[in-house]
Amino acid sequence: MSGSNSYRLRCSLAAHEMDVRGLAAAAFPHGAFVSVSRDRTARVWVPNPSETQVFTEMHCMNGHSNFVSCVCIIAPNETYPRGLIATGGHDNNICVFSLDRPDPLFTLKGHKNTVCTLSSGKFGTILSGSWDTTAKVWLGEKCMMTLQGHTAAVWAVVILPEQGLMLSGSADKTIKLWKAGRCENTYTGHEDCVRGLAVINEVEFLSCSNDASIRRWMVTGECVQVYYSHTNYIYSLAVFPNGQDFISTGEDRTLRIWRKGECSQTIRLPAQSVWCCCILPDGDIAVGASDGVIRVFTESQERVASAQDLQAFEDELSKAIIDPKTGDLGDIKIEDLPGREHLNEPGNRDGQTRLIKEGSNVEAYQWSVSDERWVKIGDVVGGSSQQNSKRVMYEGKEYDFVFSIDVNEGGPGLKLPYNASDDPWLTAHNFLEKNDLSPMFLDQVANFIIENTKGHTLGPAPTSAADPFTGAGRYIPGSGSDRQGFGNDPFTGAGRYIPESGSTGTVSSGRADPFTGGSAYSSSSHPKSKTNIFFPNTDGVMFEQANTTQILGKLRELNNTAPADRKLSDAALDCLEKLLLLVTDVTGQEQPTAEQISVLWRTSHWPEDIVFPVLDILRLAVRHPEVNAQLCGGTEGASLCNHLLGLMSSEGRHANQMLALRILCNCFSGSHGRALLLGHRDTVLSRAGDLRVVSNKNIHVALATLVLNYAGRLYGQLTEIEAKAQCLSVASTALEVVQDKEAIFRLLVALGTTVAGDSTAKDLARSLGVNSQISKYARVSDPAKLGECCRLVLDELQ
Repeated sequence: MSGSNSYRLRCSLAAHEMDVRGLAAAAFPHGAFVSVSRDRTARVWVPNPSETQVFTEMHCMNGHSNFVSCVCIIAPNETYPRGLIATGGHDNNICVFSLDRPDPLFTLKGHKNTVCTLSSGKFGTILSGSWDTTAKVWLGEKCMMTLQGHTAAVWAVVILPEQGLMLSGSADKTIKLWKAGRCENTYTGHEDCVRGLAVINEVEFLSCSNDASIRRWMVTGECVQVYYSHTNYIYSLAVFPNGQDFISTGEDRTLRIWRKGECSQTIRLPAQSVWCCCILPDGDIAVGASDGVIRVFTESQERVASAQDLQAFEDELSKAIIDPKTGDLGDIKIEDLPGREHLNEPGNRDGQTRLIKEGSNVEAYQWSVSDERWVKIGDVVGGSSQQNSKRVMYEGKEYDFVFSIDVNEGGPGLKLPYNASDDPWLTAHNFLEKNDLSPMFLDQVANFIIENTKGHTLGPAPTSAADPFTGAGRYIPGSGSDRQGFGNDPFTGAGRYIPESGSTGTVSSGRADPFTGGSAYSSSSHPKSKTNIFFPNTDGVMFEQANTTQILGKLRELNNTAPADRKLSDAALDCLEKLLLLVTDVTGQEQPTAEQISVLWRTSHWPEDIVFPVLDILRLAVRHPEVNAQLCGGTEGASLCNHLLGLMSSEGRHANQMLALRILCNCFSGSHGRALLLGHRDTVLSRAGDLRVVSNKNIHVALATLVLNYAGRLYGQLTEIEAKAQCLSVASTALEVVQDKEAIFRLLVALGTTVAGDSTAKDLARSLGVNSQISKYARVSDPAKLGECCRLVLDELQ
């Protein structure tokens, strides 16, 4: 902040025909800012060089078919040295503009409801939040990933300075921290909808809420301070460059300036809803409100408005009509109020409110520290206790109206309580949500309220009803080796059989295999240069080694102790034995029978504590073309996928989780399996990624292999950017916890394969902070392949 002076009006811009819903300081020209409005336009405002106080409209942009709700600035780059402007609207779209044309360069489509918040990050990344309960990450003209987890509208998003970290705030009262597309933390504490977020530094941020509080959080999850001063919903926040002081605006008609943790100045505005604010490069503050006016406030004496404009602003404020229910004025009894002599006593703090009786009227005054006087901020109406006598009791509360809404013909009416001071659009929204009714009725219900409360509204009727969510109240719907596994059985404590304990998977034949060290690695379809034998890996890695004697021995042992109703017959055991020997005999010509495959499928549903040897047989069997086709094709494929996902649940046994992952990896050996897994990619990778938190290196190796196999199938497919984004996300979040070097190596190969030959995927990896995340592995010399592969990935991302 430029000093300790109070902020005073610099100028008022009758900028828009309707509510100003978003503001952002522009990258170009210097000192400019962008505003967006419910009038469906975005406008660029630049300082007028001939008049210090004034801003001039430089550019007007159109592209939305409905109200515009939010705006952010995309930083300049080589292609767009002046930066870009992104706007979100009620038409569910995001429009991206340059400064040299009025129509969008391109439009981002994907959200299913209003886009109400935007934030931009490095490399051109955009984060959006919507009423559809999701946030989306965009790069260029494509959606990279969708962040799902909130249960209500996402009203605030922000990208943190540390690459890959993002925040979202929601009407479900929570804030979520996302890293590389996955939810890492959920912050609770607000008692109502979270409306705004602002970054303080790399480890701290602010949030504001409909509960009229501002909270200061550590990224680690602790709420370190709560700020109170506002008396109604708080809509927006902005932090000064010093990283300590900030500003806020809300439904109580105020802009508040916070210094050293205290509200040091309160500026009242002649508009009920102060929707948005931003801090300009010179330290001045711009705010947008429901009256369509942008007001700029300054500490600089050189930029303060003329005495005439200051008086006009004060006169406008004094004529405002104040509803006591929306502020901190309390229940007012005119007979108990003091007269004008009460204003002879100075106030105790800036923004202090004092009510006086002037004849039969009640006037509100606010103390101005800078002017050392009481400034009239409006006339109070509706405060008489006599008004309460006509109020209606409903569910323990008093209301001005309780309507009965007939939804189903012949059915009971639904009660809709309403106060004259309430926002009809918020009331309508809450009514629909409470009664599980379609949002398509929002207009109808809100207009019903407005029509049936005419003459009862406190204060002058607004030009248009204010939507508490976007300010766009007139919502328009429609719009591995051969080693054998011996030792104590970690699953039963008995024999010597350990599923695949000595093998981490193998790949097809060729030169030195970086996965197993054997002579079994090549890529026939995409030959690799001599300097990079690691990626892109398009052949996939399979878990192929087995000790059939040990598997069958454990199967028979567990069958002897199985419940009577689950015990296998000798014929069934013979089927499984023949199938296992058949699928592990690479020289044999015999084909698996339908009966063998059927027995394998049924037995894979054995109790979870004894099923693991059957899963090991399934792991080996799905490599066979006939088994792959039978179990992975058609409806059977969906059943197999769901069964394996069930085994991978967080409550599942580690052995089953590992084997389920290995089965999925081996499914990639056949065309039916590949099609199945690509079709269920979102669910499979999401569930698999959750297993990163299990402290088991075999699970981690299998998880890394699965990501690698997906990356291999996606290589060369430039249109599959959202799928690649998920691979990057799962690999990146797994690298946060995985310690096993083989698993780390495979994750690096997966990363390299994902970004190879795809500039968009590279940009996304950079924006997620992959470079800094993996750089520590570049110095690893044991095994040498890990450090070498890491350095090659880093080269790709330069």
